[in-house]
Parts: sequence; C-alpha cells; structure tokens
Amino acid sequence: MNRDDIIRMAREAGKVRPGVEYMPLEVFERFAHLVAAAEREKVAEWMMARAYATGHGETTEELLEELGWQIEEKIAREREACAKVCEEIASSGENNDRWTITRDIAFNNCAFAIRKRGAP
Repeated sequence: MNRDDIIRMAREAGKVRPGVEYMPLEVFERFAHLVAAAEREKVAEWMMARAYATGHGETTEELLEELGWQIEEKIAREREACAKVCEEIASSGENNDRWTITRDIAFNNCAFAIRKRGAP
C-alpha cells in the first residue's frame, strides 16, 4: 500500500478533504476498516499466488494463522519425502558386504533424523 492508496481510502471513507481540520469518529473508523480490508486482501493475494488456500479468515491474523498451518503441513510432507528417499537408498543395496551394511545403517539413521526434526 502506498501514499496514493492511503489518500484514496481516506477520501473514500468520507468528508476527508484537504484543509479540513475536523473529522467525525465514524470517518476514522471507516478509514481503519478500509485499510484493514486492503491489508487482508494483500495477504490473501500473496497466499493464492503461492497456492495456499485463504479459507474464510475475517482478519489478517486468521489468514496468517491458516497460512502457518499450511506451511507446516507442506514442510512435514517434504520432510517425509526426504526420509523416504534415504530409506530407498538404504534398501537398494544388493550385496551384504561391510560397506553396504554401513551405508544402509547411515541412510536409515538419516531418515530417522529427518523425521525427528518434525517431532514436537
């Protein structure tokens, strides 16, 4: 939001003109609602542009809370995918020599460590 946006919203709120020294409280309240709506819209647009659902958040805080859990969900899915790659590498060994066993243990430990990072 830039200076022109704020001036436009102030005028849109009503009775705001250059040189006016008094404005009723209702004008300030309307202006505050317009600014809040513009900020919510900005957050919602950002979320939608990055494939996050906006849900039905009435406030910016609700939108950000929803965004937070969606990001956590995506991180958890990515973490699990990384752990599975480690397990696949560990189970891909065909011979049972010392190197293969050591490698398999290392990759299984890696998978465990990745999953543990997401544990509360």
